[in-house]
Amino acid sequence: MSETTAVPFGTDAARLVLGIETSCDDTSVAVLEDARRLRAHLIAGQDLHRLYGGVVPELAARAHLELLPRLVAAALAEAKLAAGDLTAVAVTRAPGLVGSLVVGVAFAKAYALALGVPVVGVNHIEGHLHATALEHGAGPWPAVALVVSGGHTELVLVRGFGDYRWLGSTRDDAAGEAYDKVAKLLGLGFPGGPVLDRLAAEGDPAAFDLPRPMLLRPGLDFSFSGLKTAVALAVAPHGEPPYPPRLVADVAASFQAAVVETLVGKCLRALTETGAGTLVLGGGVSCNRELRQRLEQACAARGAVLRVPSPRLCADNAAMVALVGAWSLARGDVSDPDLDAVASLEASGLPVPRG
Repeated sequence: MSETTAVPFGTDAARLVLGIETSCDDTSVAVLEDARRLRAHLIAGQDLHRLYGGVVPELAARAHLELLPRLVAAALAEAKLAAGDLTAVAVTRAPGLVGSLVVGVAFAKAYALALGVPVVGVNHIEGHLHATALEHGAGPWPAVALVVSGGHTELVLVRGFGDYRWLGSTRDDAAGEAYDKVAKLLGLGFPGGPVLDRLAAEGDPAAFDLPRPMLLRPGLDFSFSGLKTAVALAVAPHGEPPYPPRLVADVAASFQAAVVETLVGKCLRALTETGAGTLVLGGGVSCNRELRQRLEQACAARGAVLRVPSPRLCADNAAMVALVGAWSLARGDVSDPDLDAVASLEASGLPVPRG
């Protein structure tokens, strides 16, 4: 039986938290009041990476450095606050592109020091686990959470704030990474997820017999690199892009059907194995139309609760960072002056199995 568990809250440090997110190529700033009311939330995308067909780490870090001061000023203006009104700063410290993380952490530490307020480092995967709380409230727990994005495909049992058990991870490409690689194969540009999702609605999901990787094996891990290879072999007889529109739509539909069936199947298996009655989504691929529809149907059929954030909260965003920061501060967690950035999830402090 799932039940909502209250999150401790009440310290003054957590009253007005500035959240900063710079883990990849989006710069985001938010101001959260009392861990409930979002006073401001800004996300600046970096479209220049489209020119290169993927995120260029050095360019992303430079863009964060340029954008952060202006975004913080704009967020404070939107929240109708002065910098001195803030009571703490929360910043993504892991995982992500190390250069981007370093920029955000350094800015947050300096800003907090200048204001004389505490700073707390946040794992943005933990932020995804709880992003729905900003719209639906904390819980119900225990819950199975699927965090699915360009860099991560993770299944986690959430028993409460800070109480997690990793169930499965991708062994190679994340689902979002597979979307980007397939879009590149088809000549569709970057990022690949939104365009493939749109084209899939126009194609035949049975046109190509693509594998459902690891779906029939025991366990809850994922693997999507072989699916990308299967798509490459399917289009090889047709030469090089640009391909006929019908072919592209059919490949998109067949590929998406394989990804979604795999994700849904693993989520349902995780609910069965853990006995949890709630499924939570997070990460950019959670915006996928077919994934949401299939999970809604599957959860309704088994009487499970489905919590899905709105699209802005699916992205790497500062609102969820501010929320986890506020909850952390409420239980007395404050980062020391030596707070640093950590690139990998495995080294970030969350209980992720190694090997």
